[in-house]
Amino acid sequence: MAVFRVERFSPLPAAEAWRRVTDWERHAARVPLTRISVPTGLPTRVGTVFVARTGLGPLAFDDPMEVVRWTPPAGGRAGVCRLEKRGSVVLGRASIDVLPTDAGSHVVWVEELRVRLLPGWGDPLLASSGRRLFGGVLDSLLSAPGSP
Repeated sequence: MAVFRVERFSPLPAAEAWRRVTDWERHAARVPLTRISVPTGLPTRVGTVFVARTGLGPLAFDDPMEVVRWTPPAGGRAGVCRLEKRGSVVLGRASIDVLPTDAGSHVVWVEELRVRLLPGWGDPLLASSGRRLFGGVLDSLLSAPGSP
């Protein structure tokens, strides 16, 4: 299993950082060849399912994820989101924590991934690629001024 962790500090208040990093559909604008849909509808809560479809034409695959824990930040408490990946290609889990700080917020994103048919020796490359990709996603989501 490939495991990676990405952390970012932001001047945004925890509630705003949370809103941005859990806006699932906005992630697609930052991930190449990916569209995201939320078939269960919004707002997000435990049980929400969203699907990232990545690739082109017949070479695309779905990465369905279900929210299994949803605790937005409030009253100085950290926000915690846990996702279970339930696809036929990508399996595993992800966690997104948004902690309030004196200067804004601290976002911690951890992924544990298994890609079917990818041998275990490929896990370090997958983890390194994931760290770069999701680091860029976080940078973009947290830095976009006035992002809706």
